Amino acid sequence: MRPSRSHSPLPDFCRLPALFALLVVGALTVTVVWLAPDTRLGWRGYSVGMAFVAWLSVLIALSLCKARARLQRLSGWLPYAGVWLLIVLIVIAGSAVARWADGALGLALITGGYGQFVRDNALIAALLGAAMLRYFFVLAQWQQRLAAASQAQVAALQARIRPHFLFNSMNTVAALVRVDPAAAERTVEDLSELFRAALGQHGSRDGTLADELNLVERYLAIEQLRLGPRLRVLRQLDALPAGFPLPRLLLQPLVENAVRHGIQPLREGGEITLRGHCENGALVIVIDNPLPAAPAPGGHGLGLDNVRQRVAYRYGARAQVQAGPQGDRFVVRLRLPLEAGHGP
Repeated sequence: MRPSRSHSPLPDFCRLPALFALLVVGALTVTVVWLAPDTRLGWRGYSVGMAFVAWLSVLIALSLCKARARLQRLSGWLPYAGVWLLIVLIVIAGSAVARWADGALGLALITGGYGQFVRDNALIAALLGAAMLRYFFVLAQWQQRLAAASQAQVAALQARIRPHFLFNSMNTVAALVRVDPAAAERTVEDLSELFRAALGQHGSRDGTLADELNLVERYLAIEQLRLGPRLRVLRQLDALPAGFPLPRLLLQPLVENAVRHGIQPLREGGEITLRGHCENGALVIVIDNPLPAAPAPGGHGLGLDNVRQRVAYRYGARAQVQAGPQGDRFVVRLRLPLEAGHGP
């Protein structure tokens, strides 16, 4: 087997943020030169410089967008070296064309000799390009570490089915085998689906909202057999986007927390509410349960922290996970942007 090459992901130069970054850096450079004490640039020179930088930024962004796929095939730091070299070459060519056009048309917009103008712009592009690419490289490395940490947390969650849940479920199956074989068979099937998801059969890829709700229903079916009438569930999940991408085992741990910390400590049991709807371009899911007077050991912390981190990584800063007591209920509210569901 051939050893795999390590890749350094490049920014997506085909998107507006990359073009905006190039424009901002170029505009700041022209502004700093214009504000320098010994500068000879007036308003006219400043305007020409801004127009020149904008033209070069668009040209660089388009070129890098077209070349990104080929550069990305290189290993190690070579993609960034290729981007840096391409930036410098484009600036040299663009400066030469601009200086030639200025002289040919007699516009006198550019001061200084032909070689000096091209050389100065190439040096500025080389320095700024190296600084920008260093920033992008560090950012890419940080994102890779964040992704690795998130995947490790997902793997840890998927590998963890609380032992007490397994034992209780197996005891439920054992009790049902003689009195209700069909129910015992359904419980075994539900358990197999839960463990298939928990053990990561599908890797770290997203599932869908429908998949996760089905997993929740299988979990509740097992707990319903164990707790009987003590567990009551109110579902308000109409008109939800069933195909919305959702990280696996995102909702089931929250529902398990609701059962473990909200229903199990109460002798009379209680009602769990599952609500979901879409509003203002976001999917909102709410899970709430009774709040016992004496909370169960462990609280809601570990599962909620894991969910918060996975949601932040998958959906970005606009996603929200809110949790806390509201009156006599403990309420968990997830707000996930719908357009973020189309991301990687």
